[in-house]
Amino acid sequence: MAGPDAAFWQARFETGTTPWDRGAASPQLLRWRDAGAFPAGSSVLVPGCGSGWELAELAAAGVAVTGLDYAPAAVERSAQRLAERGLQAGVLQADVLQWSPPQPVDTVYEQTCLCALHPDHWTAYAAQLHAWLRPGGRLLALFMQAPAAGAADGYITGPPYHCDIHAMRALFAAVRWSWPKPPYERVIHPLGAHELAVVLTRL
Repeated sequence: MAGPDAAFWQARFETGTTPWDRGAASPQLLRWRDAGAFPAGSSVLVPGCGSGWELAELAAAGVAVTGLDYAPAAVERSAQRLAERGLQAGVLQADVLQWSPPQPVDTVYEQTCLCALHPDHWTAYAAQLHAWLRPGGRLLALFMQAPAAGAADGYITGPPYHCDIHAMRALFAAVRWSWPKPPYERVIHPLGAHELAVVLTRL
């Protein structure tokens, strides 16, 4: 497998080497929540759930939410965060390139998974996201904007991998997804980069 494997992520969580962790849910998730993007009772998947901050906020909002992560230590951390707040949510150790939900869901919140996957796997992951969602379901995406030195010469550096918005338009093609018009909201990230917040609708 190109890029980081499960052992890489396990080591990061075991040692607390998680510089991407805000210590709270993303402010963009909270804005989307407050705008009604996650109706109570709706089904939501959070791939790459990490430390579980977003899982906890969605569970507290009454959403039927399930988090997925490659690393057992991340799954444990998310489960502990939920337990500390007395919240219920599914947390599964899973390979997002292989796993499928029992039935399509209403929403996928994509923040940390795409930029953690080597670009060799992006096409397969985008196909998974499309398959996970029901027709008319929504992908609430935060596309990481983190071009690294050497990118102009063709080097692929990460994680996080730079999710160039033009590459995202090709990856999530208009024949399968409805795109809103730009400009897209910029969300400052702890790593010193920023994300572009985009809501895509599955066709």
